[in-house]
Amino acid sequence: MANAITSCRIILSIVLLFFSTSSESFFIIYIITGFTDILDGIIARKFKFVTNFGSVFDTFGDIVFSAVYLIKILPMFNISLYMWIWLFTVAFIKVFNIVLGVISQNKFVSIHTSLNKITGVLVFILPLLHFFLGIECIIYLVLFISTIAAVQEGYLVYISQ
Repeated sequence: MANAITSCRIILSIVLLFFSTSSESFFIIYIITGFTDILDGIIARKFKFVTNFGSVFDTFGDIVFSAVYLIKILPMFNISLYMWIWLFTVAFIKVFNIVLGVISQNKFVSIHTSLNKITGVLVFILPLLHFFLGIECIIYLVLFISTIAAVQEGYLVYISQ
């Protein structure tokens, strides 16, 4: 069941590509997509459906959603070249952490730290704050926390070898 919810998140993420970010429909689908990310993990843990495949599939869903976020949502913001470099540096660290985990432990390693969860919530609410309240400065906070979270994750992957 959790994997079916993750499948819905992947499909809904792709559906977002066909809506304008200024439409209510976009944000309704966006919010539903976000809730599926929370719900799949809760269901997997509650019913003991936690599997390595489910963890990898959930991360794949996160990657699809992140790609759609990059294509549809980030262009809503006035992002400087410096911020784009910062963003791609954090993304590089995250990919490096995955590769490090696969190489050092011969398996996919997904670490759900509190900072990673906080980052996820902040990234999710960022476009809502922008669209409904016109708040854009929180993007600096999101980048700062995501940087710390990515470095912490890399450290934890490294010491768990």
